Amino acid sequence: MSKPHDPSADGAEMSFKDRMSYSDYLRLDEILGAQQPLSAAHDEMLFIVQHQTSELWMKLALHEIGSAMRAIRADRLEPSFKMLSRVARIFEQLNSAWDVLRTMTPSEYTEFRDALGQSSGFQSWQYRAVEFMAGNRNLAMLKPHAHRPELSARLEAILAEPSLYDEAILLLGRNGFDIGVDARRADWRETRVENEEVLVAWQTVYRDPQRYWMFYELAEKLVDFEDYFRRWRFNHVTTVERIIGMKRGTGGTSGASYLRKMLEVELFPELWKVRTRL
Repeated sequence: MSKPHDPSADGAEMSFKDRMSYSDYLRLDEILGAQQPLSAAHDEMLFIVQHQTSELWMKLALHEIGSAMRAIRADRLEPSFKMLSRVARIFEQLNSAWDVLRTMTPSEYTEFRDALGQSSGFQSWQYRAVEFMAGNRNLAMLKPHAHRPELSARLEAILAEPSLYDEAILLLGRNGFDIGVDARRADWRETRVENEEVLVAWQTVYRDPQRYWMFYELAEKLVDFEDYFRRWRFNHVTTVERIIGMKRGTGGTSGASYLRKMLEVELFPELWKVRTRL
């Protein structure tokens, strides 16, 4: 048997008494100490880790979407493409996480469900922020966060500015396309209504990709993002149905029935309808 290799022989640092270590940099003691099951059920740890890691991925998604919006606003489209591609990959990662959660059976979930009280993913402020930033501005969804003024303020700050899709439409307007009433919008909190002029504008882009390549590429990045986002919603529904059937959610929603309604929501409606027009 060969002698075990000592990494220090290759120059690896081995002493971190007075230096920042990997654990220090990532603050792993705080992160790994945040899993505190409220029951003795084996699968509650899976449930906690699944949702905590999902929140971390959503934090990154918000970081990337916000940066992409600022880049589009500044007419810096190439950087926005990289950011939006990353957002799509983040939601691909979130989709894969459902595969792990689906290893939990209804019987196993029942063992700790009561410990959750009224807590539910429905109350995730970061998920709400993703939807608001993307353009789904359902103001009724502010209510679950009213008890946390600092969170309400963060969500209101998002609603006070154009959404990601608004920024894409305004970009078209700045470049000579007729965007109809979207050019005159003043209250970004209002739910946007799709309009024919924007549909025609995207139709023009898609009919001549070479001429309008940058707008065409942006449109496809947005569709890619929504594609993965829709898959995430669908996987959420099927996971809920597999584990609790048609029972009500812990947060009081109708559970799978409520989630199925969310499948009908389109973030970028004209980008989907333009496909029929071509």
